[in-house]
Amino acid sequence: MPKAWLQDRKRDYYYKKAKEENYRSRAAYKLFQVVKKYQFIKRSDVVVDLGAAPGGWTQAAKKIVGNKGFVLGVDLKPIEPFPQKYVRTIIGDITEPEISQEILEFIPRKANVAISDASPNISGIWEVDHARQIDLAQQALKISLEILEPAGSFFVKVFQGDMLQDFIDKVKKHFEIVKVIKPEASRSKSSEIFILGMQIKKPRG
Repeated sequence: MPKAWLQDRKRDYYYKKAKEENYRSRAAYKLFQVVKKYQFIKRSDVVVDLGAAPGGWTQAAKKIVGNKGFVLGVDLKPIEPFPQKYVRTIIGDITEPEISQEILEFIPRKANVAISDASPNISGIWEVDHARQIDLAQQALKISLEILEPAGSFFVKVFQGDMLQDFIDKVKKHFEIVKVIKPEASRSKSSEIFILGMQIKKPRG
């Protein structure tokens, strides 16, 4: 069978599955698949979702942490609220320096996990889009280092390109374990991949 046909079928499968299971985005399955393998989000965790709209990852994290956990979704765009009291959403710009403090004021304690599926406005010019995506990932990493507890984890989407290795190296400076991941739910022809950093390194001295 042609590979393109198989990819279209896979894309349709997760799209339809999200509709049937009432998830806001097919991206929820990417998070579920990676968490199943690496167990970096657990019951009762505090999770911050950076660039959360429309709320697919927030919704997935909500299911994983349960009602003893807490999930905060942050985005420039309003996110349709969730009825559960342990899920909150705020309008915020992850590129603004004060956003970390705003997040810390909303969550009950320092976060166990920070996740980011944020994407730039796609221009169609590959070098520009790659650079913008890496910049968003850098911002998410900066925030994560300010809001995570000592053993916290960081999971972020990036686009493949010539700036990627430098970003991976930067994540390795801050986390003990770093994985580069392509979830099954991610289209193989898509340039997106995901970086997982687990266990923040303790500051020297």
